[in-house]
Amino acid sequence: MATIQECREALDNLSGNLARADDGVRGAAAFDRSLSCHITDLDQTFTGRLDTGRIQVDAVAPGPPAKKAQIRLAMTGDDLVALVAGELKFAKAWASGRVKLEAGFRDLLRLKSML
Repeated sequence: MATIQECREALDNLSGNLARADDGVRGAAAFDRSLSCHITDLDQTFTGRLDTGRIQVDAVAPGPPAKKAQIRLAMTGDDLVALVAGELKFAKAWASGRVKLEAGFRDLLRLKSML
């Protein structure tokens, strides 16, 4: 089981990957939205923002998100680490229910090109 530190590092790596991505992906990520990522097996939630193509984590708190973010993710810590490492494909994980993603329709369209 991934630790909270490994999950934080995975989010930091994902942020770095977005910053280094080609113009199309970086452009799709270049919008400002609140973000939460609930790590279900650890029952911890990272909150922050997706802003100008980077993920900025502001806090980690126990339990599910206290406030509804514009982009909401939920998954196990192992799945987060595997997704960022490229060992798990987002579409397959989402289709099987291992990863949950909730966002407005326009945000989903923009996120589609990133994932």
